[in-house]
Amino acid sequence: MTQTFQDYEEIVEVCNCPRLGEKVPDFEAETNQGRIKLSEFNKGSWVILFSHPADFTPVCSTEFGGFAQKQEEFEKRNVKLLGLSIDSVYSHIAWIKQIEELFEVKIKFPVIADLGFEVSHLYNMIHPAISEVHAIRAVYIIDPEGILRSSMVFPMGVGRNIDEIIRMIDAMQLVDKEQIATPANWKQGDDVIIPPPQTSQEAESNGQDGHKECKQWYFCKKPVSV
Repeated sequence: MTQTFQDYEEIVEVCNCPRLGEKVPDFEAETNQGRIKLSEFNKGSWVILFSHPADFTPVCSTEFGGFAQKQEEFEKRNVKLLGLSIDSVYSHIAWIKQIEELFEVKIKFPVIADLGFEVSHLYNMIHPAISEVHAIRAVYIIDPEGILRSSMVFPMGVGRNIDEIIRMIDAMQLVDKEQIATPANWKQGDDVIIPPPQTSQEAESNGQDGHKECKQWYFCKKPVSV
């Protein structure tokens, strides 16, 4: 049976899943650093909300160590980190102490204790085909206006690439600032893509600007200072 657009809208409404370009759902939750409200935590800053399946697990431990090692890089970009799992505050405290000893880092960011799955369900982090009692490995990047800008999910056995998350932040912040786009595999210092022309006149003039390198009338790149 073919699923209709109306069926899809009903699914989304039931799920209340965060969607790109829309305001993320607000919540209050207990963390190892006290109770927080997302909208207040998010105010004036980017936020990376990332979930992990469980405390005291090897892949998650490497990820937390990786995030902690890059805390200063996130701070330079006005980004706050916010972890989550379905374990208790006490479990978070004990596990964080072990990670700090294991990786010789200090974990400064809060970790949500989502024992009742409230935030996990709100952000569609429980996928029954994977587990009904653990959150998946997900990343949500939220801008200072509370808008969801990126969401990523990862298999249970595959750790996240922290450098790629930083690259995503760099690209999104540059796109916002310069009103451009970034090509595949872009990194800081690379040329960027100019939005395609909207009129025939603009298309004709492309390639006449010495600051642009045009492959086709719709595909022009230029250097940009970061």
